[in-house]
Amino acid sequence: MTVEIAPHDPAWAWLAEGEAERWSAALGPALVALHHIGSTSVDRLAAKPIIDLLPEIAPGTDPDSLRPAIEALGYEWMGEYGLPGRRYCRRNDPRTGRRLFHAHCWLSGSPEIRRHLAFRDALRADPLLATAYESRKRHCASLHAEDHAAYGACKATWIDTAEARALEGLE
Repeated sequence: MTVEIAPHDPAWAWLAEGEAERWSAALGPALVALHHIGSTSVDRLAAKPIIDLLPEIAPGTDPDSLRPAIEALGYEWMGEYGLPGRRYCRRNDPRTGRRLFHAHCWLSGSPEIRRHLAFRDALRADPLLATAYESRKRHCASLHAEDHAAYGACKATWIDTAEARALEGLE
């Protein structure tokens, strides 16, 4: 799979809202909120055309108990997938096999939620930061077009620095 950076598509916000409604109907009170995160959540920012979602799960809920309901929505359940406490799921278009959504489920109160939202909100609030991030993503994609892991590693230090600054701004 090639790393594809696409121009911002205003439909991404609409698709995320529609998916939030589906999750809410399926999980009911077990879902506190569903946040649209990642580059597709930032106006005017080019992104890989895969929508990142952060379902915030109600305290006291066993996230693994939600697996059947999430799989019924068409998601592939991947478990923690390398990050303790997270439940990662992904959904592809059944006709084309193209990846549509990534869902990073966290229990409400997890510091991971705050981290993701702080980074998203910083990108939304600062067009220069968003432009710098897009430049970094395009650079990394040009170096690692056929290697998603290397593409992610290439961006990691930049993201970590921007996230740390965004979190400092909340204190």
